[in-house]
Amino acid sequence: MSNTDTENESWQSDTARHGDVVTASGSLRRAFDCIAPGYEAWASVQGEIGDRLLSRLEGLKLEPTVVLDAGCGPGRFAHRLAECYPQARVLALDFSTAMLDQARPRWWQRRRFELLQADIGQLPLAESSVDLMFSSLVLPWCEDLPALLNGFRRVLRPGGLVLLSAFGPDTLRAQRDASAVAGFGSFLDVQRLGDAMMRAGFVEPVLDTDWITSLHRDGNALWRQLTGAGVALTDQPPPDGWDESCRAGLDDQRRVRAEWEAVYGSAWAPQEGAPIRTTQGEEASVSVASIGRRRR
Repeated sequence: MSNTDTENESWQSDTARHGDVVTASGSLRRAFDCIAPGYEAWASVQGEIGDRLLSRLEGLKLEPTVVLDAGCGPGRFAHRLAECYPQARVLALDFSTAMLDQARPRWWQRRRFELLQADIGQLPLAESSVDLMFSSLVLPWCEDLPALLNGFRRVLRPGGLVLLSAFGPDTLRAQRDASAVAGFGSFLDVQRLGDAMMRAGFVEPVLDTDWITSLHRDGNALWRQLTGAGVALTDQPPPDGWDESCRAGLDDQRRVRAEWEAVYGSAWAPQEGAPIRTTQGEEASVSVASIGRRRR
């Protein structure tokens, strides 16, 4: 468990929101466009979770040709993946143009990379074209988890690896129980993620959880972090009951304690010909090259 103390006071509430939960992809994109310039200053928890997800690669003998960071944000982990695999072509994909603008300076010295503006629910990539997929904390904003995972599996090559993370249901439990919080994404428990990965056809899934504690000067400081890092996409002040819920969790130094549950999943893409579950039923595909020719 690690502590992060966020005291940045330069936050401005400039998100294009009205206090309601964001569901439409266009509105969600605009909201993340608005927070993109200051995102990394507030995203200490997201950075820690991404670091822990990336550590799942340690000890694995991978030599990927193509690496995809799906939902790359300002590009921090796409850059780390490029350092891990210098010979690989790295694709940094996000639906927010402003987030990609933040990522662009990280790439100016690299040639084998692409910044792609696209929705992860509709990946503009060919089937079996990616060896390693990394996607940290994108799942909370996904409306159709089965379809998303089917899409991830479609673009992974047989034997390719996917790494995922999400906020678990115990995230900010004390504050959420005491407040009518609007604008939060969904929270995903480890069993649901594992079941969804299995149904999508991934094999040998490994799932686990851990917790992070962040400390804040007061309830307003915590609220600024949540809105600045896109955990709560709203331009409204803290909801009723927020201050009371924050004061109930003070530490010995009278700082507000926030608990974050992180859910991690990794799995391998199955071999060619395994079925993919879609809304039309199960579908299987094989490459033309793998189909033998019948000789007379």
